[in-house]
Amino acid sequence: MDIAPYVPGRATTDDGRKVAKLSSNENPLGTSEAARAAYQAHSGDLDRYPDAGAGALRDAIGGHYGIEPERIIHGTGSDEILHLAAGAFAGHGDEVIHVKYGFSVYDIATRRVGATTIIAPDDDYGTNVDTVLSLVTPRTTMVFIANPNNPTGTFVPRAEIARLHAALPKHVLLVVDQAYTEYLDAADDDGALELARTQANVLVTRTFSKIFGLAAERIGWGYGSADVIDAMHRIRAPFGVTSGGQAAAIAALKDTGFVARSKAHNDEWRAWFAGEIGKLGNAGLRAVPSKANFILVTFGGAVSAGEAYKALMDKGYIVRWLPGQGLGQGLRITIGTEAEIRGVAQALREIVGG
Repeated sequence: MDIAPYVPGRATTDDGRKVAKLSSNENPLGTSEAARAAYQAHSGDLDRYPDAGAGALRDAIGGHYGIEPERIIHGTGSDEILHLAAGAFAGHGDEVIHVKYGFSVYDIATRRVGATTIIAPDDDYGTNVDTVLSLVTPRTTMVFIANPNNPTGTFVPRAEIARLHAALPKHVLLVVDQAYTEYLDAADDDGALELARTQANVLVTRTFSKIFGLAAERIGWGYGSADVIDAMHRIRAPFGVTSGGQAAAIAALKDTGFVARSKAHNDEWRAWFAGEIGKLGNAGLRAVPSKANFILVTFGGAVSAGEAYKALMDKGYIVRWLPGQGLGQGLRITIGTEAEIRGVAQALREIVGG
């Protein structure tokens, strides 16, 4: 009962209105039509279990990213992969490190298996490698790093990821959560996938919920050494991803045009929105630099984040307020459609008097 349950982004207002949802970092362009068609093609297979090993999906992932399919594990979103990692490599008496403003599932997965969460203080909402390393003890078995980080959008460069891994004891599993990696420019590759290919104690997790637009189907995957993946497979639930979901994910990987359009849209409107928030600095607002598909806006003026959250809801915009994660001073706002992001910017200007 000490575990704080995961609280998803809301879809309706307090009075039940369905308004612009900018709380869950979903793709504003929707889903690839090719992926949708592939999903619908399996409507006649509802009486049959899906492929428990997701062989075709793992082959497609392996071919797309140039990695070995046999070292890929699939699950219901990257959330399940994170839970499997904790279940395989942590338990009573062990310690698991994550940053202060990290994804809430890290703490849930750690506590669920009886391990102890160790919180690394942040560096301006980002990960400080030296701080993380200073907390490693003989009891440490795992370190969770989200890159880009959720809910702050901050990023750890390739050299820092390499330095963190090199300084960790070999028995510590470094889990790099790359749920938002497709929103990065090619030059920002953090090198974690290559580390997972060559090092025995690195696991990379990814998802089809964000840029691929398949959040409803809950499809995630992980890549690591054969021993790490084998340990996780032993506790994985069978038949986790539906037949339609597997087919949709394969089609989504092939539709590179949809992914490119989604990234271009995010690049344009994330920069625009950050600029608009910058104009409200005199009202105490700040956009934390982000490399994901959202921006964390902090409030340090007369209007608090909680007040702005409620006022935005009244104006028709649901964003994410995270006081339960120690972020009572900030709102995480998804980069939505052009109309949504222009609208929420105008609403914020009216709320804070900018």
